Amino acid sequence: MPAKTSKTESDGFSAEERAAMKQRAAELRAEGKKGAKKADGLQDVLDAIAKMAPDDRALAERVHVTVTGTAPDLTPKTWYGMPAYANSDGKVVVFFQDSGKFKYRYSTLGFQDTANLDDGDIWPTSYALMDWSPAVEKQVVSLVKAAVS
Repeated sequence: MPAKTSKTESDGFSAEERAAMKQRAAELRAEGKKGAKKADGLQDVLDAIAKMAPDDRALAERVHVTVTGTAPDLTPKTWYGMPAYANSDGKVVVFFQDSGKFKYRYSTLGFQDTANLDDGDIWPTSYALMDWSPAVEKQVVSLVKAAVS
C-alpha cells in the first residue's frame, strides 16, 4: 500500500483502497485453489464490513487496513461473521466485532489465544474501540506486531 496518503479519520476506504483490494482478490483467485481460498476470505471480510452500520464500518475499514498493513502474513477471513485475521495454521489471531453485532455500545478489537500477548498471569485480550485516531492506530499497530511476533 502507498505511504500514509489514505485517510486516517473514520471516513472508510478510499476508492483507491477498494480498487487495490479487489485487484488483490483477483490475483489470489488467479493463483489457483489456495489463492482462491484466500481471495474468498478477503471478499468475505469486505462483504462483512460493507454490511455494518456506517460508524462500525468506518472503524472496521481502518482496522482492516492497519492489520493487513502491519501483519501481511495474516489471512483475512470471517469468524462468526466478523472480520478476522488468521495465521498460517488458519487459526484466528485478531478479530473485529462491530457494536451492532450484539447491540453493544462499543466495537471490540479482540485477540485469540494464538496471539503472542502473554504478560505474566493476566493480560487483556480485547479492547473497546469507540473512535479511530492516530493514537489509536499506533496502539493497534503495536498490539498486532506483538500478537504476530
